[in-house]
Amino acid sequence: MTAIVARRTRSRNYRKRAAAADVMGILCWVSVAVSIALYLAYAGTTEFGTPAGAITALGIVTGLAGTDLILVMLVLAARVPWVDRTVGQDRAIALHRSLGKPVLYLLLAHAVLLTIGYSLADQTNVVAETISFLTTSNDLLLSYVGLGLLIVVVVTSVISVRRHFAYEAWHLIHLLSYLAVLVALPHQLSIGGVLADGTLQRVYWIALYVIAFGAVLVYRFAVPIIRSVRHDLRVTGVETIAPGVVSIQLSGKQLERLEVKGGQYAVWRFWSGRTWWHAHPISFSAMPTANSARITVRDLGKGTARISRLRPGTFVSIEGPYGVFTDTARTAPYLAVITAGIGITPVRAMLEHARLRAGEATILLRASDESQQYLWNEIATLATNSGSAAFSMVGKRPHQAQTWMSASAYANGVSLESVFPQLHESDLYICGPQNWADLVVRDARAAGLPARQIHLERFDS
Repeated sequence: MTAIVARRTRSRNYRKRAAAADVMGILCWVSVAVSIALYLAYAGTTEFGTPAGAITALGIVTGLAGTDLILVMLVLAARVPWVDRTVGQDRAIALHRSLGKPVLYLLLAHAVLLTIGYSLADQTNVVAETISFLTTSNDLLLSYVGLGLLIVVVVTSVISVRRHFAYEAWHLIHLLSYLAVLVALPHQLSIGGVLADGTLQRVYWIALYVIAFGAVLVYRFAVPIIRSVRHDLRVTGVETIAPGVVSIQLSGKQLERLEVKGGQYAVWRFWSGRTWWHAHPISFSAMPTANSARITVRDLGKGTARISRLRPGTFVSIEGPYGVFTDTARTAPYLAVITAGIGITPVRAMLEHARLRAGEATILLRASDESQQYLWNEIATLATNSGSAAFSMVGKRPHQAQTWMSASAYANGVSLESVFPQLHESDLYICGPQNWADLVVRDARAAGLPARQIHLERFDS
C-alpha cells in the first residue's frame, strides 16, 4: 500500500510541476502579447497609413517585445522560489541565456527601424536622423548607452568569448544588463508619447519593471542577507578526503529552517581576505542538522583552491537552497543513480534524505581511477542501511568510442539496461562532468527512457 501511495503522490507532484511550467511559459509570452496589444489598441494601428508610419510602428513593436523579454530574463535569473521549484535554476538560467540573442536582435531592429521611419518622415538620411536622436534628447542618448551595454553583455556570454574571462570578471560584466535596462527606461516613458501619458500602458510597464527588479532585490539580495545573518554559518573545519578534494564542516543556528532537500545546492561566499569576492555554487554533501552542515569541494581553479585553506571561524553567507535534483522530483517506482567524480556530493545527500524501500534503488559509482572514489564508503553505508544495490565501474573510457563507460565495460557490452534491470520503471539520476553526463543522457534516451524520468545535474571538471 505504501508503494501505491508513493506512486500516486509522485504522479500528482509531477502533474503539478508540469502545469506550473506551462503556466510560467504562458505568462512569459502573454506578457509580450499584452505589451504589443496595448500599443496597437491605443495608437499603433493609426501609424500604418504611410510607409514611414508603418516602419516606425514596427520599430516600436520590436522595442516593446524586446524590453518585455529582457524583463522576463531578469525574473528568470532572480532565483524566485516558485521558478526554482517548477523547473530548477539550471533550466531557468538556460532559458535566460537562450533569450539573450533574440532580445538583442529585437532591440537592434527597434533602433534601426525607428531611425529609418523617422528619417522618411523628416525626409532626411539615417545618419542625420541618428545624430539628431543623439543630440536632441538625453533620454534617447541613454537608450543608446543601454543598447551598447546589452551588446557587451550578450557578446561576452558567447561561450567562445566567455572562456577568455575569469568568472568574476564575466559576472561583473553580466551585471551591466541591469544597468542597461534602467538607463533605457526614461525614453520609454517620454519619447514619442507611447508610454508618456497616464494610460494603461504606463501602468502596465511600470508594474513589469517593479516585478522584475523587485524579484531581483528581494531574492538576490534581501533574502540571502537575512538568511545569512539569521543562521550565522561559520567554518568549523576543513578535512582533506582525497588529493584536491576537501569537505568543509560548517556550524550554524536553526539550519532546519533552510528546509534543504537532499540533492540541492546553495551559493556560498566565504568571508576571508582571499575568498570574499567569489561566490561558489556547491551542493550539500550531507543533510544539515539543526546546527551543522557539510559541503565537499574539488579544486577546479584558484577560487576553489583557496577554500581548502579556510580557517575555523570564517563567516559564510548563503543563497539558497536551490535545485530540483531531489527525490521529490521522482515519477517512477524505482530509482536508478549514476554518478562520477565530485558529482557524488548531491547524490550522497539525496540518498540520505530519501525514504527508500529495500530493493528500490540501484546506484552505479563511476571513476577513472581509485583517486576519484570520493565518499564511496559513505554511499556504501547508505546503500546497506536502505537495502539498495550499489556497484562501481572504475577505469578510463576507451579512446576510440564516445561512451560514459570504462573501456572494459564497453568492450563487454555493458549497457544502462544491464546495469539497471528496471530502468524503464525508474527515475534515472545522473550527476557528473558535463560531457560525460551528456553521454549517459544520450544512452538513456536511446533506450527509450522518457525525458520526465531523466534528472540531470552537470558538474564541470
